[in-house]
Amino acid sequence: MVTTLFKNKKLIPAYCIALLLSVLFPLTGHAEIICDGHYGGHLQGIATDGKSIYWSFTVELVKTDMNGKIIKNVNGPSHHGDIVYHTGKVYVAVNLGLFNQEPGKADSWVYVYDADNLTLLTKHDVQEVVHGAGGITYYNEHFYVVGGLPDSYKENYVYKYDKDFRFIERHVVKSGHTQLGIQTACFALGSFWFGCYGYPENSALLKVDAALKQVEWLDTHTSVGIDFLDADRFLQGFTGKDNDTGKYWGKARIIRFDNSRRGRFIGMD
Repeated sequence: MVTTLFKNKKLIPAYCIALLLSVLFPLTGHAEIICDGHYGGHLQGIATDGKSIYWSFTVELVKTDMNGKIIKNVNGPSHHGDIVYHTGKVYVAVNLGLFNQEPGKADSWVYVYDADNLTLLTKHDVQEVVHGAGGITYYNEHFYVVGGLPDSYKENYVYKYDKDFRFIERHVVKSGHTQLGIQTACFALGSFWFGCYGYPENSALLKVDAALKQVEWLDTHTSVGIDFLDADRFLQGFTGKDNDTGKYWGKARIIRFDNSRRGRFIGMD
């Protein structure tokens, strides 16, 4: 739209430019959203309902407006992992045991919070996630939970549940080994998007079809947060430690999936 206007050499009044920018960037004046405050754990997941952003910092759950201003935050046991918003609730993949071990050492749960005030509503036992529940997403009336992976394993696993968290089946994703398994999950544009540690030894992002059969390997880093906004736009999470407080900060960048660029994401700066 912008390119066409300038190619035609039309004079664009200032108020028209402002209106155009509000359409292109309706969430915030910038393509980067900084979460207010510092927290006891690093960022491990983000989710949005289009009005608020939810941030999981492994031991705290935070709700902000779309500009990063805090609305509410609550403490939670370690390890609060990746999160998903669905119909007024925030679902968090939680492991109270060990990650990335052989079966029997993890203690996997999904904690469910009221999205309005972050009250903990219920907990669901998902012990089928035997290497530690670390990520969660929702698609087609089902929840999908992902998590850790021992060093010797050469494939990842996705665990499918119904809306009441009754276990349905385990999917095998032929991804090759990814360091510590899958950290974050999102379903959008007809595909699952799984963020991983370990780049460049393994892919930073797995794009997997809805049947969890076909895998594409991408290099966009989404291991501490990814969620869908609208059209082809996503939120990409970042985190780091504040030198003064010793605690962690989080921020989200607005990125766009450009299928014409060999499946690469591009920034909205």
